Amino acid sequence: MIRSNASPAPSPWWTPHIHADRRPFLLARNRIQAAFRDFFLRQDFVEVDTATLQVSPGNEAHLHAFATEALGMGGARTPLYLHTSPEFACKKLLAAGETRIACFSHVYRNRERGPLHHPEFTMLEWYRANEPYEALMQDCAELLGLAAETGRARSFAYRGLTADPFLEPERLTVAEAFHRFADIDLLSSIGSDGTTNREQLAAELKRVGLRRADDDTWSDLFSRVIVEKIEPHLGQGRATILYEYPVAEAALARPTPHDPRVAERFELYACGVELANAFGELTDPTEQRRRFEGEMAEKMRVYGEQYPIDEDFLSALTLMPPASGIAMGFDRLVMLATGAARIDQVIWAPVPETAP
Repeated sequence: MIRSNASPAPSPWWTPHIHADRRPFLLARNRIQAAFRDFFLRQDFVEVDTATLQVSPGNEAHLHAFATEALGMGGARTPLYLHTSPEFACKKLLAAGETRIACFSHVYRNRERGPLHHPEFTMLEWYRANEPYEALMQDCAELLGLAAETGRARSFAYRGLTADPFLEPERLTVAEAFHRFADIDLLSSIGSDGTTNREQLAAELKRVGLRRADDDTWSDLFSRVIVEKIEPHLGQGRATILYEYPVAEAALARPTPHDPRVAERFELYACGVELANAFGELTDPTEQRRRFEGEMAEKMRVYGEQYPIDEDFLSALTLMPPASGIAMGFDRLVMLATGAARIDQVIWAPVPETAP
């Protein structure tokens, strides 16, 4: 008789005793979602439901999509992707004339799995036409308190860090965060036209003893400082709104009117966990195409693949009004509001684990 030394496989999520442990988190999730829907309804938002299948999953270099294809009646095959965000579809609805929209959307990101990451998760996005992105900052403050109140949490906690969700979030520019937590002058490496100086930022990292590699780009160096020196300090005691990202990291955000080196982009953190990413939306299709092409060139350089650009989206930008929009990781917020340790504890039916 051959005996295996392998550890037994963990019980699946649908095992009754495992589900019984998860069920309080899941019921709290439902309550929080209902409370959020009421929040948006009271402010005259329209809830929309966008298609998951898109011609482009998004054009950020380090986001990875799930690919599929549509089969035509004559056998033609058209590549399609599961979206990484409902953003393109929501902005098309703004171009169509909607002014306040909200969307709970299942989104899909490949190569992502861990305590805070799941290949399929729920994104809450909302958009305000003709309103500044500071309005989204106030939304975030109110939703944090509402999630805590509904989840019956007096505070948020994660991996030894705590935050009071009922306090107004701290507002901190990215440049201020670089100075405070890393002793780095970020803006010295950015020109007045938004171009970046890789050697200047590398010299700053060398001065403070942070590692560098010869093939690191400016963006690589920027991300290393964010991850290693800044993010661990964000959202301690209260939530943090980290705003005014460099234009080189603007994604789909417009430059600020007071400084062309930085953009109307902010991220929301609590207990060191990134919860949301917001933009004062860019509506210039030429500039957006340039950014998309740059991101896809970087994706090809690093990963050997790229995604198509949604031409309909760029066309819609010519009709889209000035707007602000935000994407919130709903499951992560539920984790903090319920005390869950892993994201799969707050997802009703997690995606099965795959082989390493």
